[in-house]
Amino acid sequence: MNIIIATDSFKGSDSSLNIAKHIQTGIQKVFPDAVITKIPIADGGEGTVDALVWSMNGTYKTADVFGPQKERVRAKYGILPDRTAVLEMAEASGLLKTDPAKRNAGTATTFGTGQLLIKALDAGCRRIMIGLGGSATNDGGAGFLQAVGISLKDNNGNELGPGGLALENLKTIDVSGMDPRINEAEILIISDVNNPLCGKNGASEVFGPQKGADPDMVKKLDSCLMHFANVIKEQFGKDISNFPGSGAAGGLGAALLAFTNSRIRPGIHAVLDAVKFDEMLKDADLVITGEGRLDSQSAQGKAPVGVSERAKKHNVPVIALVGEIARGVDPARLGLNAAFSILDRITDLRGAMECSGEMIERTAEQVMRLLLIGQKMRRR
Repeated sequence: MNIIIATDSFKGSDSSLNIAKHIQTGIQKVFPDAVITKIPIADGGEGTVDALVWSMNGTYKTADVFGPQKERVRAKYGILPDRTAVLEMAEASGLLKTDPAKRNAGTATTFGTGQLLIKALDAGCRRIMIGLGGSATNDGGAGFLQAVGISLKDNNGNELGPGGLALENLKTIDVSGMDPRINEAEILIISDVNNPLCGKNGASEVFGPQKGADPDMVKKLDSCLMHFANVIKEQFGKDISNFPGSGAAGGLGAALLAFTNSRIRPGIHAVLDAVKFDEMLKDADLVITGEGRLDSQSAQGKAPVGVSERAKKHNVPVIALVGEIARGVDPARLGLNAAFSILDRITDLRGAMECSGEMIERTAEQVMRLLLIGQKMRRR
C-alpha cells in the first residue's frame, strides 16, 4: 500500500512534520510494509517555511528584525534549492511574537516583514514566496513599505509612525527611495484569505478583533485603511480597496499588490504545487491529511480541502484526522472520504494539546485497522 501523509500543523500543539511522524507510526503498527511518503504542508500561515524547507531540502536562515511593536525578534526564513526564498510574515509580524499584554492592533507594524524581505534579497534571492497568516498587524502593509524604502509622509512632511491608526495622517507616498531590487523580484503571495482591504468583509472588521481591536478601534482602522487606499489610488491609479486578498494579514496583501511585482495564490495550492503533490498522487493508494479543526472555514482554502481537491482528480481517497470536527460540518461535502476526530477522552483544550501526538498515533492505527477489516471482507 502506497500512502501519502499530507497534514497541516495543529496550531498551538504540534508541527505538521511531527504529526506526520505520529501518523506514520500508527500506520506501521497495522501495515508495517506500507510505503509512506510524508509531506508536511501549510496554507500560508505558521509552518509554511518548515513545510517547504523540509519537503524540498531547503536551508534555514535567521535574521534579527523588528516585531509587531518594534521589539527585537529573531525570525527564520527558508531558501529552496532553486534560490526561492520562503518567508512567513508570522515570523516577524505575528501574534505569537508579541506578549499578549502588549498587543495593540492600532500600533502593530509590518516593518519586520519588510526587513525580512530585504534579507532575502541580500541573500541573492529574486523569487520570493510570502505566507500571509498569523499576523498581529492591521497597518495595510505600511510598515513593510517603510522597511523597503518607501516614505509615507503627513501634511508637514514628517514620516508616519508605526501602525494602522497613523495612516489617518497620510498625505503623500514617496517611492523614490524604494530598494531597486524590489522591482527585480517576483513575489508570490500565499494566503487562504480572500477578504478585501476595507468594508464589512475587510481586514479590520473581520480580523481586527482577533488582534485586540475593540469595536471603536475597528471602525477607526477601517477608515484609516480606506484613506490609505484612496491616497494610493490618487497617486498611482491603483484601486486596491476591494481587490480579493488585499485584506490578508491586516492589509499587507494590499501593499504588496500595489507596490511590488506580485500575484496572490491560495496558500495550500501554492504549497502543493511547490512540492509537486500531483506527481506524487499518481502512485498513491490513499492520502491522509489533517489539521487542528474542520469547520465552516475549511472550504475557504484550508489544507485538508485543498488536498482532497487534488486527490479527487486522481481518484485517490482521502481520510482526514483532525482535532475537532465542528458541529454541523459534513466532511463528505468538503470532498473528504472520511474524517475522524483524534479526541478519545473527555478533556479540556490544554489536555488535548498535551496528548495530541499520542491521540493522533492511536487514531491512525485504528483507521488502519478498519481498512484491514475491509480488505479481509473483500476477500471472503
